[in-house]
Amino acid sequence: IYKTIILSIVLYRCETWSLTLREEHRIKVFENKILRANIQVQERCEWRKLHNEELCELYSLPNIVSVIISRS
Repeated sequence: IYKTIILSIVLYRCETWSLTLREEHRIKVFENKILRANIQVQERCEWRKLHNEELCELYSLPNIVSVIISRS
């Protein structure tokens, strides 16, 4: 779901964006929030805090900001 729906919606027309540091931070926070929610739905086990490093290890995808920068 994340790769097919969310990424395509978020990255729509990203070639025309000029990102500021504040926008980059907001996009990273959004991405981590979505990934955390997706993992908790998949595992359906006890809640525990997932650190950003753990999210990067679980999802071997490049982060949204790096994709946006590479497309511009």
